[in-house]
Amino acid sequence: MKIVRRVTYLLAASTAFLLTAGSSSGIAAADNTPASLYGSAQAQFVSGHDAAGLRDLGRMVAAAPADPQALALQAIWADYAGDLITRETAFNRLGSVDPGMAAGARGVLGAIGAGVGTLPNPLPALIGPQTALVVLGYGLLPNGALRPELVNRLQAAWLQAIAAPNSPIVVTGGAPQNGVPEAAAMAGWLIGHGIPASRILVEDRSGSTVQNALFSTRIMRSRGIDSAVVITSPNHIRRAVTDFIVAGTRVVGAMTSPNEIISQLVPPSKAAQRGIYLDATRTFLPNSG
Repeated sequence: MKIVRRVTYLLAASTAFLLTAGSSSGIAAADNTPASLYGSAQAQFVSGHDAAGLRDLGRMVAAAPADPQALALQAIWADYAGDLITRETAFNRLGSVDPGMAAGARGVLGAIGAGVGTLPNPLPALIGPQTALVVLGYGLLPNGALRPELVNRLQAAWLQAIAAPNSPIVVTGGAPQNGVPEAAAMAGWLIGHGIPASRILVEDRSGSTVQNALFSTRIMRSRGIDSAVVITSPNHIRRAVTDFIVAGTRVVGAMTSPNEIISQLVPPSKAAQRGIYLDATRTFLPNSG
């Protein structure tokens, strides 16, 4: 799925949460400026105060009715909250203000649906050399050594790499420990297990799943690659797949380590999808807080 990308919009200042205590939900906007309401709304959703978040976005849209980011967030979060009237009203207004952003925001909902519908799968995909394998990092130990869960992901990646010997491999993860970024440690493990260094592309700046998706997508695009098999843990695969689709990568496979697969087979409830929606908005609108 292609997600329509957009230029950077105003309100970058909204990356800071300009909040004060005192509202019934425990979070309040510092004032009624668009930037404050913008950050407050995202913070409300993070904290589980969906109605308060929608109210803040409604106030934001009232104060800045032509702001595409506010309308996009209102549409996406209204979908999460099950408020279909608000969702479609926001989409209609957004379509008249910025058709590209409207198409992209609808694409975000499609990406969320695809991510939620993804099942953990320990079997490699059948792919060609124009599809990358993207292995997501996991925090290293303080001495820079690999944690067992990251080894599980790398073992799954090794199996997929053997099944697709001509596909490039992207290892993604920053968060250095003892001077070693996750991606460097991951590359070292793969090389130590017989994968040629020439196959491995290192993305060592990301500090979140959102950045994994955004930064890895840039690397792949620079090499003419637009599709990937995403490789991570079973409890992380749905969020990762969503983020990569929103970032503009066509996900053609989703491989996981074999541990805890059974417990992750049941699709998450709507409430459990909060983190997926939040990540999707941050991937689509990196300045949305």
